[in-house]
Parts: sequence; structure tokens; C-alpha cells
Amino acid sequence: MTIMGLGYSFLMFLSSCFGSIKSNPSSSGGGEKVTAKEDFYAIKVKTLDGKDFDLHQLKGKKILIINTASECGFTPQYEDLEALNLKYGNKVVLLGFPCNDFGGQEPGSPEKIQNFCSTKFHTTFQLMEKVEVKGANIHPLYKWLTDPAKNGWNDKAPSWNFCKYLIDENGQLLKFYPSAVKPLSADIVDAL
Repeated sequence: MTIMGLGYSFLMFLSSCFGSIKSNPSSSGGGEKVTAKEDFYAIKVKTLDGKDFDLHQLKGKKILIINTASECGFTPQYEDLEALNLKYGNKVVLLGFPCNDFGGQEPGSPEKIQNFCSTKFHTTFQLMEKVEVKGANIHPLYKWLTDPAKNGWNDKAPSWNFCKYLIDENGQLLKFYPSAVKPLSADIVDAL
């Protein structure tokens, strides 16, 4: 690859991480209410230790979904995610989904991921099974998050690790936050 090609690739990477926040059109006061076409709570997910996790138990609570990785430049966000969990856990439930789709930055087993998160960042929020967030084997949750035919409006897929999606108390997708938006930023905290 040429230097120009590498430079272009680097710029595309930066723009994907530092892209813009997307909001449900109805949450910004514009137009009709945009609602999901498929039930968010019906999606099947598992915890990091392989146990079924029923999303129905989160009805009535906001949910922040994050695709995480242990070997990423954004990995220090685990610290702020835990701080968000401790400070605003009465307003939002965090679900971290480890993902190895970007740069192979989450190569570990579930045990290694759990140990890393609990030892280095003392995480207490719910870590979920390792999933694919793009491509042919995309997990049904991420298919729902990125397909307007399912969620009602959003087509923005994770462009790197630590992208975030905010779900409201009724299972409606409210916002997409790119990787560079920090968990304790006003953009996230004000939406809780």
C-alpha cells in the first residue's frame, strides 16, 4: 500500500471513531415518532459466562450497549463506563459486548476477558458474550441496532470498538455514539 493509501486509510479510521452522534429523529422534536419495527426485548443474548439473559427484565430502564475490547486504544473507557455505572446505575443499565471485529483487539477467552475487566478496571456492569458486530455473522442484537427495518431509523454500525447505543425504557433506540464519545460526556449523561 502506498503512503497516500495508508494516509487515506488512517483518515477514514479517524473519521469513523470521531464521527457524529446520531439521534432518533423523534427524540429531537422533529416529526412523527419513529419506533422500532421489531421487538428489542425479544432478542436472545447471553452473558459472558454463557447464561441466557432475558432483555425483558430491563423493560422500564434505559440501556447502554457497548462493543468492547481489551487491547484497544479506547480500552481505558472501561474505567469511565464503570464510573457511569456506579453514578447513574439507577438510570441506565450497561451491557458490554466484547468483540474481536476491529484489529483483533479482543482475542481472549470469556475467562480472560472477565479477569482483565474485573482486575484492571473493577467492572461490575454486565459483560455479555463475545459477538460479531458486523459482517455475515453479525449477532442479532447488532443486526437490530444497525438495520432501520428493525429499529425504525438507524443504519449506523460500529466503526470501531467502544461504539455505544442508547435504548429507552420502552425498547426504542434513542442514540448512537461513536467510539470517541466518552461514557461520562454530557452527550451521554444528559440523555439518561
